[in-house]
Amino acid sequence: MTVSDERGRRIASVADEAPLDTRVRVPWPVDVVRTLRPLQRGPWDPCHRVVAGAVWRTSRMNTGAVTYRLTQDGPHGARCLAWGPGASELVDRLPALLGADDDPSGFVPEHPLLVEAHRRMPALRITRTGRVLESLVPAILEQRVHGVAAFASWRRLVTWFGDPAPGPAPEGMRVPPSAATWRTVPSWEFHRANVDPGRARTVVRCAQVADSLERLVHEPAADARRKLRVVPGVGVWTAAEVAQRAFGDTDALSVGDYHLAKVVGWALLGKPLDDPGMIEYLEPLRPQRYRAVRLIVESGGYAQVPKRGPRTPITDHRRR
Repeated sequence: MTVSDERGRRIASVADEAPLDTRVRVPWPVDVVRTLRPLQRGPWDPCHRVVAGAVWRTSRMNTGAVTYRLTQDGPHGARCLAWGPGASELVDRLPALLGADDDPSGFVPEHPLLVEAHRRMPALRITRTGRVLESLVPAILEQRVHGVAAFASWRRLVTWFGDPAPGPAPEGMRVPPSAATWRTVPSWEFHRANVDPGRARTVVRCAQVADSLERLVHEPAADARRKLRVVPGVGVWTAAEVAQRAFGDTDALSVGDYHLAKVVGWALLGKPLDDPGMIEYLEPLRPQRYRAVRLIVESGGYAQVPKRGPRTPITDHRRR
């Protein structure tokens, strides 16, 4: 059987496998689409799609691959349909994925924009996937390059080396490659995906110590961030990007981001900030600085930055 959207476009071929059907409740209101938005790497991410209000994702659990479909089920919950050998493990992780571990009660901002955004978006939660490599590889690909190029590299590599999504899924979805697969991706395939040798080496290096990195989810977030940075090629920015998603770290600030300090400055002060200025200004919000950034972004913070000059050029490493 084929599933189509409201315009008649094919989105899935339904396999015979019956899904694991679960409803989950969390202590706080949760907006499923908004809470999981940081997990999507570009509009054509083969591991994350939003179709007619439903979030489709693929992941690689310890027990195997999984495809799952999440839909809003009341203000405090979601309904999940999951396929594949990793389905039961995914269901066990659902509360954390939907922000059950994220207690927003300590967030008391004073800036009017943050106060209003927090009031309007009480269901914005900080997700916790518990899957380190799945957040780490795309973060490495996004180092020092234009986001459009990084998203394209991620899409190519997952499409080429990932596995077919179990059960039904929007067309083109794939399961992220395993650590064993990342370790064996040839250098020329990274090059073909427009990934320079430095980032390629970092991906392979992280895949080689993936078991140790996955265990970091059991440590305090600040310690886990510090230990991530021990791996050559993983800096402050990359560790923060992973912590935000895999550890549910409400304080992980992406220092070194090309745009973030300017976005925070224009949104909160009406002028640009640099990284030291952003760190100083957000210091009173510890340990909730990432929550503040999420509220700024969801409130349209990027649109407040004046457009001056041409866009950053996209480097094509395949021509080198």
